[in-house]
Amino acid sequence: MPTAGEFIYYGLPSSNPEVAVVKFSLIGRLCGPGWPGHLLALLGGSLSTLALTPFDLWPLGLLSVALLYVGLRQLGGSQAAIRGWMWGVGLFATGVSWVYISIHVHGYASPALAGLLTALFVGGLALIPALMAWLWARWLRPDGYVWLACLGFAALWVAQEIFRGWFLTGFPWLYQGYAHTDTWLVGWAPVGGVWLASFFSVLTACLLIEILSAGRLRQRAAAAALIAAIWLGGLMLSTIEWTRPVGEPLSVALIQADIPQSRKWDPDHIEHTLALYRDMSYSQGPVDLIVWPETAVPVLQSRAAPFVEAMAANLAEQGTTLITGIPVDEYDADGTMSIYNGIMVAGDDSNQYLKHKLVPFGEYVPLENWLRGLIAFFDLPMSSFARGPEVQEPLQAMGYRLAPFICYETVYPDFAARLAAQSELLISISNDSWFGKSIGPLQHLQMARMRSIESGRWMIRGTNNGVTALIDNKGAITVDIPQFRQLALRGQVQPREGLTPYLRWKSWPLGILVMASMLGCFIQRRAANVVR
Repeated sequence: MPTAGEFIYYGLPSSNPEVAVVKFSLIGRLCGPGWPGHLLALLGGSLSTLALTPFDLWPLGLLSVALLYVGLRQLGGSQAAIRGWMWGVGLFATGVSWVYISIHVHGYASPALAGLLTALFVGGLALIPALMAWLWARWLRPDGYVWLACLGFAALWVAQEIFRGWFLTGFPWLYQGYAHTDTWLVGWAPVGGVWLASFFSVLTACLLIEILSAGRLRQRAAAAALIAAIWLGGLMLSTIEWTRPVGEPLSVALIQADIPQSRKWDPDHIEHTLALYRDMSYSQGPVDLIVWPETAVPVLQSRAAPFVEAMAANLAEQGTTLITGIPVDEYDADGTMSIYNGIMVAGDDSNQYLKHKLVPFGEYVPLENWLRGLIAFFDLPMSSFARGPEVQEPLQAMGYRLAPFICYETVYPDFAARLAAQSELLISISNDSWFGKSIGPLQHLQMARMRSIESGRWMIRGTNNGVTALIDNKGAITVDIPQFRQLALRGQVQPREGLTPYLRWKSWPLGILVMASMLGCFIQRRAANVVR
């Protein structure tokens, strides 16, 4: 039996009669049941945020996962759920608490109420890691099987990320794989998307624990060799050109007008807004595309048509196509109006896309009949958008197909992949003014970069106040402009054709691996319980 404070390691094969004891009393106390371990999990969750943009301290993401993996080894279901919840609170409190700005500054909620709503948001999201930890400790943890435990934990991690991107319309933020946008692991993204990068990141963290705590040199060497294979494999894959250029590069100008959110929908400010976009666009000279950001035209399409059509006609005389965000109003046969958040290619060959993935409370209000009128946050301007069709065609401009993503839609991997597979370019328009000078817009940019890597396509990213950028097919930012400035970005993008493995197969192969790994853990756990 271990002495007080020693940590029992359960990861050795069952054929070994010995139980390895890691004699680090501090680790033993912190990772065992109780609040010291829970507080360590809280710290561990916050480390994941530091692994992401703008901090980019990616090794801390591995440490974060490792702390949770170790911390769940000795726990039963209820204790594991608490620990997983604490880890989730650490992650979301540091990573997405910028929603406070939206609620307080733009939703006019008092600091106390905004703080309470933010806390409920964070605590609710943390229930998903809590569920993951409970499932692991109660049903899946195969005590005594090192390799299966590592594989199963990584699979369960990816399963909860996928679930979080779907449940209640999804919140696919802060995935572990995004921490590796600039590491060797990103080479796996064109093969299996950000979730495959998450899988290998978590697997790496688990294997590092095995190297530190395994009793046999052979085991440690095997774990090190597998880590090397994963990372070197990513490095080699990153050298592959999965797609190929098609046609000549397009010149583009993106207008970043930096309209304050408080004035965006103000009727007294609309004329100034439209004049600003007009003047900034005309000053760019001849380019192939001019792009305005999300809802740049703060007027319903039916009313704004004369202005937009005149702009498009004038720009077309110099060979320029205008693409703009605009609220689109459509009417049923009985005269019922629906308003969509749209992006349109203006001009003689006008075509449009209607946003499908809407932001809760910002673009629609869940339980609307109950919440409308309670506080100003539930009555934000333009928070009654209708949902566009799930299946739509790409935009057509300058002889190319552009996969359109409006704001939040950029962060859904499989959703973005479907449109990207039909297109030669990606275009994302956004209005991140809701998040102020927080890390939210920078996290959003990192996720946009991952979409380019997964698809092997350039992205045109136009925003109201930043980050406005052009991103190449490897996820590198070729040119950008500072946030919170009235500026125009000029540059070139190269259309590309061909399909990466991820665009071809989406997440199905990874999903099969995830399910098989979790099933193996479940079967082994049941078999061990029967023996006992």
